[in-house]
Amino acid sequence: MHELALGEAIVDTVRRHAGGRSVRRVTARIGHMRQVVPDALQFAWEMLTDGSDLAGCRLEIDHVPAVITCRGCGSTTTLEFPILLCDACDSADVELVSGEEFLVATMDVAEEVSSSWSTTTGDDSAVS
Repeated sequence: MHELALGEAIVDTVRRHAGGRSVRRVTARIGHMRQVVPDALQFAWEMLTDGSDLAGCRLEIDHVPAVITCRGCGSTTTLEFPILLCDACDSADVELVSGEEFLVATMDVAEEVSSSWSTTTGDDSAVS
């Protein structure tokens, strides 16, 4: 189950970039060619974050389709299966345009709000 290792990589990346702040949601962009089972990755995420500083943080998965361009005929094909063949001419001389992605695309991080009110401006609603 490589989803556990992928989940660990996401957790490590989130912690490194969160800088100790609370994280509410993480969006991971994962390409079709990575052969990730979304339910297995969600299960791994919940197992890894439960009882940790990331408990309650939601993982959203943005699936990126595998798209190839044929060098021979110029056709663009979105792959259903990880077989790199042009749908138009059956050539294997293709370039993978997308589908290998694996990255943390976004993180929703809670910002700390100061509890003291500024009185220097005369505006009671200003937060310092």
